[in-house]
Amino acid sequence: MSKTLFDNISLLVTNDPVHDGTPLGVINNGAVLVEDGKISWIGESAKAPRADAAKVIDANDRCVIPGFVDSHNHLVFAGDRSAEFRARMQGEKYTAGGINYTVEKTRLATRETLISNVKALVSEANSTGTTTLEIKSGYGLTPAHEKRSLDIAREFTEETTFLGAHVVSSEFIGNADEYVSLVIGEMLDEVKASSKWIDVFCDRGAFTPDQTRTILKAGIAKGLAPRLHANQLEAGEGIAIGVELDAASVDHVSHFTDADIALLSKSNTVATFLPGAEFSTRSKYPDARRMLEAGVDLAIASDCNPGSSYTNNMQFIIALAVRECFFTPEQALWSATAGGAKALRRSDVGVLKVGANADLLLLNSPSYIHLAYRPGVNQIEQVWRNGERIK
Repeated sequence: MSKTLFDNISLLVTNDPVHDGTPLGVINNGAVLVEDGKISWIGESAKAPRADAAKVIDANDRCVIPGFVDSHNHLVFAGDRSAEFRARMQGEKYTAGGINYTVEKTRLATRETLISNVKALVSEANSTGTTTLEIKSGYGLTPAHEKRSLDIAREFTEETTFLGAHVVSSEFIGNADEYVSLVIGEMLDEVKASSKWIDVFCDRGAFTPDQTRTILKAGIAKGLAPRLHANQLEAGEGIAIGVELDAASVDHVSHFTDADIALLSKSNTVATFLPGAEFSTRSKYPDARRMLEAGVDLAIASDCNPGSSYTNNMQFIIALAVRECFFTPEQALWSATAGGAKALRRSDVGVLKVGANADLLLLNSPSYIHLAYRPGVNQIEQVWRNGERIK
C-alpha cells in the first residue's frame, strides 16, 4: 500500500486537543501521513516519517484543515423557487408554504432528473470543501416517492434521513393526524431499509410536539436514530423533545430559551445552526454566544434546499456564523467540522488523527481565519477524501 505525506504545513488544524490543549488542536509546521485512505501518522514536520512516503504533497507553508461535515441537507428535489426568494426579498414572510410546491415538482420528475440534480449539488459541495454530507428526503411525502428519494440519497452518502414529516402533504390538509398515521405506518415500513435517521419538522405550520414525539418514537422502534428540525420559526418544545429522545441533533434552533440551553448543556444532543436559512428568509439571526458560554456542542450546516437556503458552500456558512451569529472563527471552524461529525455521531470524520478518514483541505491561504475574513472567495486549493484528491 502506497503512503502519501502531506508536508510543509504552516498551520495544521486537527480538532484533536492533545496537540495544544485547544479544541482546534493546532500543530505549527505540521505533517500528515496517509495510508489506505486513513491517517497513519500526524505531528510536527521535523519528525515526519519521510522514508515511508511514496508520494509527498508540499503544502508550501499554507493551512490544512479537516474536510467540512455538512450535517443537514435537502438535496433530492426538482423545480425552482427563485420567485419565492424574490418575493421574500420584497417583504413577504417565510412560512414554509413553498415546500408543497417542491413536492409537486419532485413527484413529477424522473429518477434520472433527480439523480442528475443531486450529483451536481454534491459536486458543488465537494469543490468548496465538503467531504461528508447528510441528505434528507421530504419532498415526496408518499411511501413510494419517499423511498425513491432515499434510495437516490444512498447513492451519494451513508447519512440518509427520512423526513416524511416535513410538512403535511397537500392531500391531507385538515387531516394531519391521518397523515401522521401514514408516516409511522406504511411510509416508515417502506423507507426504513434506506434510512439511517428519522427527522420531523417540529414548528408552527408543520408538526405539533405530540405528533413529533409519536413520529420519532415510531422511527426509533424501527431502528432509526432521531434528529429534528426545531424552533426555526418560533420558540417551542422541539429542543426539549430532542433532548428527551436523545436526538443526535436539533437543527435550526433560531429561537431558544435559558431552559433549552440548560437541557442541551447536560445532553448528548448537538445544536445545529443553519444561518443560510436566516440569510435567505431575511429572518433574525440567532446569537450563539449563550449556548457557547454554557458549553453546548454546536454544529453549523448549509441546509441546502430550493426554498429557504439554496447554498451548499460551507465557507459561506462559516462567514455567516462569524459575522451574524457571533461565533469566533475558531468556533465556526470546529462547528463546521468536528461539530458536524458529532451531529452525525461520527468519530472518523471532522478530525485529523491516527485512524480517522484522510479527509483534509489544503487552503490557498496561511490561516483558517480567511474562511470568514474573505467571504465569497473560495479559499480551498485542494480537497482530499479518503486519501484521494477530488479537487
